[in-house]
Amino acid sequence: MISRGAPLLALVGLLLAFASTTTQAFYFPGVNPRSFREGEVVNLRFNSMTSIKTQLPLDAYHLPFCQPIQGITIMNQNFGEFLQGDRIHNSPYKLEMKVDKYCEPLCVANLGTMQRRGVQPNKVVRAIRNKYHHNWIVDNLNSASKHEDDNSVTTRYWGGFPIGFRSHEDGKSYINNHVNIIIDYHPVEGQESRYRIVKFVVEPFSIKHEWDDDTFEDGRFNISNPIKSCQPSNVVGNRQPDQHTSYELVTASGRLPQPASGRVLFTYDVIWKENLDTYWAKRWDIYLSMDSAVPPKVHWMSIFNSMMLLCFLSMLVVAIFVKTLKAITDNYDRVPTDAEKEQEMTFKKWTLVHADVFRPPAFSPLALSVACGTGMQLFMTSLMVILGSATGHINPSKRGSRIMAMLVWFMLMGVVNGYITTKLHRQLTKQAASRKVTWIAATAFPGLVFAGFLVYNMAAWINGSTLAVPFTTILVLLVIWAVVGIPTTFLGAHFAGKRPIVD
Repeated sequence: MISRGAPLLALVGLLLAFASTTTQAFYFPGVNPRSFREGEVVNLRFNSMTSIKTQLPLDAYHLPFCQPIQGITIMNQNFGEFLQGDRIHNSPYKLEMKVDKYCEPLCVANLGTMQRRGVQPNKVVRAIRNKYHHNWIVDNLNSASKHEDDNSVTTRYWGGFPIGFRSHEDGKSYINNHVNIIIDYHPVEGQESRYRIVKFVVEPFSIKHEWDDDTFEDGRFNISNPIKSCQPSNVVGNRQPDQHTSYELVTASGRLPQPASGRVLFTYDVIWKENLDTYWAKRWDIYLSMDSAVPPKVHWMSIFNSMMLLCFLSMLVVAIFVKTLKAITDNYDRVPTDAEKEQEMTFKKWTLVHADVFRPPAFSPLALSVACGTGMQLFMTSLMVILGSATGHINPSKRGSRIMAMLVWFMLMGVVNGYITTKLHRQLTKQAASRKVTWIAATAFPGLVFAGFLVYNMAAWINGSTLAVPFTTILVLLVIWAVVGIPTTFLGAHFAGKRPIVD
């Protein structure tokens, strides 16, 4: 005879098998590669600036940095990106496939007042002190950050790169006004002169450029104290034709960093590298593994420790339970003494409460039912999001997909909430299903979350953060909840109302 749970187990096994085969077969479902020709324009975009000190992302143009000549344009984004605070804009940087650039001037920006004691620091200085980072995007690939010092070179594949740093010597803040944009490309097999971007790294530097505005010619400034990479290559004794900005040049004797105040000249290098080892389908692997910053052995050891702790606690509970039951059953096999009679009364008190789990709570059966229904709704939502991530349909290349999946599945799993809440409430109260119970199940938890969301959104709006959701987006969220979330809850309650009450 086939058990009732066999179809469910078969379905779970099929989903897990599909997840494992999908993640090994191809990059990410629904993601198509883009190929570039040599000299073709490659767009660099700005995402919101994030901080490792605060939880409030800021718009990329919140600070007085260089802006595109054609004006600031926000890219088309989905609902999930707006909710998680992403605001993607165009940038003033000009990139062309396989075209290197050397100390290219971007613009001169006024960052604000000078840093003095007793003077309110400007916005850029405050952002540096709060450890804000740029988050740039090229071909839908997030920028990694390369940091170099006298002893080592470190590349981080999460969190973007810092807009500046604060000196431990004088306590002043300095702006990273030069960046090396390093992009790896892979030739497309079977397509001549076609290339795909497989890696994107930004190495920031702080260089104190000195220039004269009157010497601006052909889009370049005549820098009076140029480093080698900022010198014209057609003059004898200047930089080599392929010499890019490097740590050695920036930290050479006599070089100073650029303070985060006053008028600042921004420059950049573009470095293209051929990468035959990394294919386009594997370019996100180094981001997902964080370049092995945490070795796989650590994850396996963590899993092993958790399993051992779970087994130990389970064995402890079982041992206590068996010992207690054995003491109870032994009392029925012989005539107890007076001392054992007193001990037996203790055991009888324990056995008297074994059926309390089936008794309705004296305070509020409705609150218990709603809590159980909402808990199952959240559990099923989490399960479906995990399965979506395992199959690759929820992935970092689809920005906002995780939040979108959470919202959609939470609305759909209102069926589970309505069914569990109604069935449990009927079981506890021995009453017929009512619309009041269903309305409370559909509105209690979402209402509390939405109230907290409004308070959080107001705080984000006051601080000028991109986490502040526009009013129209909030209305759309309410409409989705009213059209999908509430009806699915009533649908689950309808099915539960047809089920008999168990005596």
